[in-house]
Amino acid sequence: MAKKQGLPVIIAEAGVNHNGSLDMALRLIDAAVLAGVDAVKFQTFKADRMVSRSAVKARYQQAETDPNESQWEMIRRLELDEAAHERLMAHCRESGIQFLSSPFDIESLEFLVQRLGVEGVKIPSGEITNAPFLVHAGASQRAILLSTGMATLGEIEWALGAVAFGATALAGEEAPSIEAFEVAYRSPAGRQFLEQKVTLLHCTTEYPAPYREVNLRAMDTLRAAFALPTGFSDHTPGIAVTVAAVARGASVIEKHFTLDRNLQGPDHRSSLEPVELAEMVRSIHAVVDALGDGIKVPMPSELANRDIARKSLTAARDIKAHESFSTDNLTIKRPGVGISPMHYWEWLGRSVGRDYRRDQVIE
Repeated sequence: MAKKQGLPVIIAEAGVNHNGSLDMALRLIDAAVLAGVDAVKFQTFKADRMVSRSAVKARYQQAETDPNESQWEMIRRLELDEAAHERLMAHCRESGIQFLSSPFDIESLEFLVQRLGVEGVKIPSGEITNAPFLVHAGASQRAILLSTGMATLGEIEWALGAVAFGATALAGEEAPSIEAFEVAYRSPAGRQFLEQKVTLLHCTTEYPAPYREVNLRAMDTLRAAFALPTGFSDHTPGIAVTVAAVARGASVIEKHFTLDRNLQGPDHRSSLEPVELAEMVRSIHAVVDALGDGIKVPMPSELANRDIARKSLTAARDIKAHESFSTDNLTIKRPGVGISPMHYWEWLGRSVGRDYRRDQVIE
């Protein structure tokens, strides 16, 4: 995806904020396009493959949906079928925005890759220990965004090893195992795939995520530990933390959004509305422009102000020729068109070569 130098890829996470409605999902795409993001991301799953009938909902899901509804019932209600996915991808293509999705099982992954032909997939944080799924993701040879919420560095390394195992010839030579994943992670072919195809996303898996638990500096830790591009999947309220992540070098930004935060559903409350999403995009562009190249030199806009803001050696009172400059008759005032005050002491005691009026710049 072509990007202005220094800009992160900005992903608007529609997720399940369509509430199971194709029409609402299409309107989410339109809102993402108007906001100026690079990609809009959905979630691809089947309830029967994703969650058991007895699984309970997360605390935030219970707060935002029917508390008597099981997680399976909620997930089932939020499914989009294959035909809906095809329509969404076509609408993205027509609208000039990239379609992305997070698969939650191998069959959904294969559908996205083989039927829809997606360029890349987002692996959600909950799947970072799902080794068979990770091996298939690597075998797909697609670009991968790997979300690292709830994970330790060791678990991330194992996940990367599973992806590398699936992506390399090792997958056809030996049985998958943690030991095999470690070999694949360190192999030249495995490292090449990871460096070319994988981006890590720092994430705090809570909705909304408490500011004190975001730990943006962990992005630096991920870069240092794995030498891979690193971005940020943000679940905090507002856009302040997202913008801060860009300033810390996030190469990808992902943020939930909704058409209306007052809609019922698990993620609406912690999502941005379209106007806020557009403001986030503008703020990210502003921050990237402001970061610059790090070379400390006067900027073009400053040059016109330099003589106005700086000061020069100036006559403190009327001075006659052949007097000597002294602390009594020499001062420092604006404008800065004359001799720099850095030379103040060099001029003390010098003979005055001409008459000066009070406030006249010394030449």
